[in-house]
Amino acid sequence: MYDFSYLKVSSVTDAVTAIQKAEDGKFVAGGQTMLPTMKHRLASPSDLIDLGGITELNGIDVDGDTVTIGAMTTHATVAASTEVQNAIPALAKLAGNIGDPAVRNRGTIGGSIANNDPAADYPAAVIALGAVVKTSKREIPGDEFFTGMFETALEEDEIITAVTFPKPDMAAYMKFENPASRYAIVGVFVTRTGDSVRVGITGATPCAHRGMKLEEPLNTNFSGDAVDGVEIPVEKMNSDIHASAEYRAHLVKVMAKRAVEACA
Repeated sequence: MYDFSYLKVSSVTDAVTAIQKAEDGKFVAGGQTMLPTMKHRLASPSDLIDLGGITELNGIDVDGDTVTIGAMTTHATVAASTEVQNAIPALAKLAGNIGDPAVRNRGTIGGSIANNDPAADYPAAVIALGAVVKTSKREIPGDEFFTGMFETALEEDEIITAVTFPKPDMAAYMKFENPASRYAIVGVFVTRTGDSVRVGITGATPCAHRGMKLEEPLNTNFSGDAVDGVEIPVEKMNSDIHASAEYRAHLVKVMAKRAVEACA
């Protein structure tokens, strides 16, 4: 690592003040991405502002048809929450299959979506569930939050405080995972509320996105067979040592069918 200054804050206000004063400061939540990146000298922030001491960013609240999860709530906490399991079981299941126990007990929902790794799981849920990302400045619709690879709508001094998920009638998340990291080679989150279907896709492209090509036939016929005729644009797919673009395009439809069948 390069030298840096470390500050642990106890409030959102203090965190914002600290980042504004820093030359090139970065927030750290669970540290599952930032610390390895710094260790390999791929990032060299002047200041590291630790959000772990901000108690107001922790916790889960279910109010009627919404589930609000504080930004510093760990994946393990979400997975083990009976409130989340009862309200949106697919979200609890998603959280319980992120990484390994060490990652789940340190990684946070806020850190995950702020980092916006192309293969992360939570972005698909944020999009498919029509979530709202609450920050220190505003509320951002999930459809507008993820803007590109490792890029979001957040400003440099803006902190995620919570994510609010509307409760769907049914939902399921299916992913074809990397067996070592459990990152999604392709992950598809499908929700249905009334007659409206939403699909969130991760791992397939440089940025998690809404699968409107899949939503169209599913809104008419909510069955796995409905996606058979959908053409997934291969040219937009990621291609790497784990899977070719063609294979990812195939997996999008396979995971979508499995998610629809799981809903049923």
